Amino acid sequence: MNQFQMLINDCLIDTKHVENAAILVARSGRVTAVSSRFQLTPRDAQMFTDSFKRATLTREQGFSFEEKDFTCVRADRNSIYCKCGDNGLILVKTALLVIVATYNESMYPSVCVEAVEKLAEYLREKGK
Repeated sequence: MNQFQMLINDCLIDTKHVENAAILVARSGRVTAVSSRFQLTPRDAQMFTDSFKRATLTREQGFSFEEKDFTCVRADRNSIYCKCGDNGLILVKTALLVIVATYNESMYPSVCVEAVEKLAEYLREKGK
């Protein structure tokens, strides 16, 4: 198990407020770690990394992911938050990586956001 896989499990999935998570390379969209039940295609990964390059369009159009249409509620150069009913999608960018996380109706969105943002801050401090 690599370092990023351990971070996903320890910092995100184990909070019980993150349903699924992945860490992507920001430049290429390559998946470096992913939670066990997360079905993330290369096309999805590229869509998520590219969304930071076109934040205005992402804010206006949101995402179609896992056969759901997610409405964007926040999009800036470091964070994108989207929701579809009681489900949500959180993207946070560091210098080299993009963290992707989802939550469902039994989870608190604010706790999911906090966990993802804290992991991103940790990675930024490490220069990643």
